[in-house]
Amino acid sequence: MGQAPRATRVAPVALASSPCDPVARGPCGTGSNVDASHRPSSDPATAGARSLVLAPAAFFFGLLCALSLSRAALVLWQWPRVAEGEGFAGVFLGGLRMDVVIVSMATIPAVLFTFLLGGRHLIGRAFAQLARVYYVVWAWAFVFLEAATPAFVIEYDRRPDRLFVEYLGHPKEVFGMLFAGYKLELSLGLLATLVTVVGGWRLFGRLVAAPRPMGVPRRGAWLLLLLPLLVLGVRSSLGHRPANPSSVAFSSDHLLNDLALSSCYSVYYAVYSMKDEADAGAAYGTLESDAVMTEEVRRAMVTVAPEDFIDEQRPTLHRQRATERRARPLNLVIILQESLGAQYCAALGGRPVTQHLDRLADEGWWFDRMYATGTRSVRGIEAIVSGYLPTPARSVVKLGKSQRDFFTIAELLGRAGYRTQFIYGGESHFDNMRRFFTGNGFKEIVDEPMFENPTFRGTWGVSDDDILERLHQELLGAGDELIFSLAFSVSNHSPWEFPEGRIEPFEAPGPNVENAVRYADAALGTFFEKARKAPYWDRTVFLVVADHDARVFGASLVPIPRFHIPAVILGADVRARRDARISSQIDLPPTLLSLIGVDSTHPMIGNDLTRLPLDAPGRAIMQYDDNQAYLAGRDVIVLQPGQVPAQFFFEGEQLIPSPRDEGLARRALAHALMASFLYREGRYDLPQTPWAVGGR
Repeated sequence: MGQAPRATRVAPVALASSPCDPVARGPCGTGSNVDASHRPSSDPATAGARSLVLAPAAFFFGLLCALSLSRAALVLWQWPRVAEGEGFAGVFLGGLRMDVVIVSMATIPAVLFTFLLGGRHLIGRAFAQLARVYYVVWAWAFVFLEAATPAFVIEYDRRPDRLFVEYLGHPKEVFGMLFAGYKLELSLGLLATLVTVVGGWRLFGRLVAAPRPMGVPRRGAWLLLLLPLLVLGVRSSLGHRPANPSSVAFSSDHLLNDLALSSCYSVYYAVYSMKDEADAGAAYGTLESDAVMTEEVRRAMVTVAPEDFIDEQRPTLHRQRATERRARPLNLVIILQESLGAQYCAALGGRPVTQHLDRLADEGWWFDRMYATGTRSVRGIEAIVSGYLPTPARSVVKLGKSQRDFFTIAELLGRAGYRTQFIYGGESHFDNMRRFFTGNGFKEIVDEPMFENPTFRGTWGVSDDDILERLHQELLGAGDELIFSLAFSVSNHSPWEFPEGRIEPFEAPGPNVENAVRYADAALGTFFEKARKAPYWDRTVFLVVADHDARVFGASLVPIPRFHIPAVILGADVRARRDARISSQIDLPPTLLSLIGVDSTHPMIGNDLTRLPLDAPGRAIMQYDDNQAYLAGRDVIVLQPGQVPAQFFFEGEQLIPSPRDEGLARRALAHALMASFLYREGRYDLPQTPWAVGGR
């Protein structure tokens, strides 16, 4: 009887005053009055597994949700294009697949090191802080790139890619442009990244702290389960090759295909692909041999006689006899206009913004159907200065093997006794221009630091008035000396800065693209008013040409109308005419050599338009991100990485699908392969040859 009261006194006290504390007292027993849903597992190993897996699982699924929400917002924003392209399912299903790829890639290191190093020991505590930083940095990267996407789409009609990475190398110009023209987008992006960093730091600080113990066998079992799943997530395929952007390409609208990616994946894949730049053309396929490639390209060089090809090791090297026979060659001046598309030129069916340039259509050799080779200034430079074909790689202005011993007309004309110079209103190191030019024939560089007391200085440098006035003074100072000058304008670029009061606004006042175009055009008009009265006019040939359009966009694999640009040759004895043939920027340098009266040997693939029959259909080649279009007459071949060539009929502003002409497709592929071949093998140079430059 003495033991019973003690039993009845102890039990109620234990039940009433001892809540379950799994950390201090161990797991709750079956007799606990705590709700079963709140009980930790009675198995310590399972409890440890849940603790170690929690942070990488939250990271993985949290990022998938964030990317899906971002994609949903982008789809709503671009709904008319998504609806027209019937792209809803393709965007979201393909998007989920590619999100799993990039998120799995980011999660693998976290899972691997969590199960190898995680724990309450000294190494485990140190690892927890590193893991916390790892998760937050990755979360920031994903959110930052998604936040940057709308502004990038507005400017370039695609997700951030290699261009985004390249711009990071020029913080002065880029951040100046963003601060001046994209304040709202910049503010929202900074807010989103701030919330991500602060919130992520707190969240992952809790998730990685004090994990419960787990034995080595259990850790190994979890790794054997999770790592193969994540590796499969990265590959997203059981086939020979892992998934890539072409795996989810479903639409002829390039933007819809881009929406099926995340911006983080788009940037990653662009950087990853840089290692293959020397063979970039091979992304489109292969031909039977280099000989077949050479035959196809030479056949398209219709203004070159077969006997004028002089070097089998350099398949495009050939002799060119100038059509204008001159006792003394003429000077050459190229004025490269920044971001000027046909949409702003009334003479090309656009809006009447460029009244001075439109006047030149009646005074010189005006090209009604001239096409840029790309969407970047360096792409225009490589075409106009080197006559080089576009590729899916970066422009040769930036690639390592083309920084010396790479053909330019500056090198050719320098050997013929010309003084060669580049005049630019900004800093010439931008886009690696200074290095490329000085290594390949340009002896003088005049850039922003050399302009004393300019009339106006903006984000991208001194104004077009200052640039063209400097060009005028250089030509006056040259006297009887032969001179080749390349002048590159800067004013027509966002954030659209120009001298106040210089022009009458086109429609609305203030900094906008139309007013920037109108100002650049006014500066051009002032220059030519002076040039016509100057002594150098009669001994100089001028080319005015755009590098590319202001904004290239459109719901097609390659929006060809947005590659349409103005170009006019005038001065000296150039006859006024309008040329309706399809022409490319790569046709301009060989044509200019003929007009100024310089015989030469060179590797340029473009046609000498002074020799091309007037009824010839012509051809143009355009690079748009990873896609390349070959336009011949009205037929268009579009090459896409990892896919068969697609053919279209170009009518108005539309590409209408049509049956594939295998011969035309082979020719388009040959040109893409040839550009990469010439760069890779170092065969686009200007060797010393028996045919002297400028000889007769």
